[in-house]
Amino acid sequence: MSADISAMLTALQKDSAVLNQVDVSLCVPAVFLSSMRPLCEKLPIAWGAQNVCDKAEGAFTGEISAQMLCDVGCSYVIVGHSERRLYYGEDSAWVAQKWLAARQTGLTPILCVGESLEEREKGQTLAVVMAQLDAVLNVTTTKDFAHTVIAYEPVWAIGTGLTPTTNEILSVHMALRNHLIKQYDSTTSQTVRLLYGGSVKGDNAAQLLTLTNVDGGLIGGASLKYDTFSPIYKALI
Repeated sequence: MSADISAMLTALQKDSAVLNQVDVSLCVPAVFLSSMRPLCEKLPIAWGAQNVCDKAEGAFTGEISAQMLCDVGCSYVIVGHSERRLYYGEDSAWVAQKWLAARQTGLTPILCVGESLEEREKGQTLAVVMAQLDAVLNVTTTKDFAHTVIAYEPVWAIGTGLTPTTNEILSVHMALRNHLIKQYDSTTSQTVRLLYGGSVKGDNAAQLLTLTNVDGGLIGGASLKYDTFSPIYKALI
């Protein structure tokens, strides 16, 4: 296991009482999942993967299926992260198939949606985000989508130190919630957790992650070390 991951999990053990009051899942590279499981099982946290194959089974050398992730104890898997879309050519149709493969196996997919800086400057934020969401809604049912997770991560805010204004975040999250109400109903919509991701840190976590319709955060760089990660979940207690 990576020394950084091992150190993180060991450090988290002293925060068990705090972690019992929040829901935390660590999504790590697949090669570390089996080795981190014994440490994770000692903590009140879940764990998951950063990617999944869109096919349930077959000869797809090098891919990792949703069932494989279940077999090592995963509860979650990230699908549609902006880096997967940008660097590996994953379009929304492909992401939707990954989402479906994960859900059909019992995993909770964390669907990432978000716009680039160019798209925001052109006033296309909501159109882009809703199109990414609709790609999944078009292949699933109300029952499948209930109790899943959507993470809004404006691409231009990831790892840059830049964050949208609170009004910009509120606007997107309200639009997401209303879109789910329109597609399904209010009850189903409220079961879906809406996370915000993009330069969330200890000093802004309490402000960003308690906004209306923001149910938590998708934490990137700040989650790599205990000293930067722990202030985020402690800010929510």
